[in-house]
Amino acid sequence: MDAQATGELLRFFQGLRDPRARNRSHSLADVLGIAIMAVLCGCEGWAAVEAWGLLNADWLRTFLDLRHGIPSHDTFDRVFGLLDPLAFEKCFTDWTAALVKNAKGLFIAVDGKTLRRSWKRAWSKTPVHLVSAFVTRNQLVLGQLATDCKSNEITAIPKLLAMLSIAGCTVTIDAMGCQREIAGQILRQEGHYLLAVKDNQPTLFAAVKTLLDEGILEGFKTMRHGCFEWRQDKNSHGRVETRRVWVTDEVNWLGEELLGLWPGLKSIVVVESVRQDLGDLTGKISTERRYYICSHGGADNQLARLLAEGIRGHWGVENGLHWCLDVGMREDDSRIRMANGAENFSRLRRIALNKLKRCELKNKNGKDLKAGIRLKQQCCGWSREFLLRAVLA
Repeated sequence: MDAQATGELLRFFQGLRDPRARNRSHSLADVLGIAIMAVLCGCEGWAAVEAWGLLNADWLRTFLDLRHGIPSHDTFDRVFGLLDPLAFEKCFTDWTAALVKNAKGLFIAVDGKTLRRSWKRAWSKTPVHLVSAFVTRNQLVLGQLATDCKSNEITAIPKLLAMLSIAGCTVTIDAMGCQREIAGQILRQEGHYLLAVKDNQPTLFAAVKTLLDEGILEGFKTMRHGCFEWRQDKNSHGRVETRRVWVTDEVNWLGEELLGLWPGLKSIVVVESVRQDLGDLTGKISTERRYYICSHGGADNQLARLLAEGIRGHWGVENGLHWCLDVGMREDDSRIRMANGAENFSRLRRIALNKLKRCELKNKNGKDLKAGIRLKQQCCGWSREFLLRAVLA
């Protein structure tokens, strides 16, 4: 059972090239296997990974080689610092692709996150910035890629998308990724896009905003449209919020020149959020509108509801991924900085996060217990049975 669990996970990393010289003492499979299981158990650095390996050495020898014992923390640091992050990511995306079945119709949220303490030189303070692809419905990280230190997310998003299978999916990206080249690439990969539009595309933003604001003012009487509305009466923020989504496919009003620049643009979307603060005696109401372009055609209520799910789900990457990494796994406190170490250790965290999200903690009656990522990591450390369940999840 132990060997089966580890073999099932490591088989996707068999093609990963070992960056060390031939006279290495520890196999890459041993290094990877120990590191993944140690992070599942809550280890946050290489010294902790080594200590976990030493305390579990007898058990690990039952299914790993370990002919030279447990690697030192310096060995883990050196191996993951030298490991090609693109090759590691390719293995990671192959693994996640096997986890996601019938992906057609899913929304894939693409968003960035900075590893705050990963800067390599004190005087430069240039930390690693990662772009992740996250399936909100499945709570699954599909892939991640670091941006170039002299660039931003715009250069990393196309590379990340190229490594993913997005056919039949809808990719949602915030205003930073609202680029003609990115929209065209998504279409070439047989996907759809839903891109936020802001002032970084001034001409497009002005045209979309003007058209949709006029449509709302006139009640969309002269435009084909779909509408969906949902209301939150009570929440932890102490306010009542109503959101309305309108979509129209009458994009010809944007003008032929503008439409010619944006491939596959078939509809435009506006989300209006009306908030009332329950703690404000004056009953102050605030209204905010956000605008989007989309490659989905049509203008009915069903499409409006679908796009509302995608827009609302996009921000699930903050709670379902970034919050879990920062609070549950304390990613922002990590000081791993050697070469590619910070990026590759972050990939270990995402492997662990995918596994732990799919592994439920149950009570003696077989009912699911409400447990966060931190508690599940502790359970992996307390119980080898739960650890193996997580590896096989």
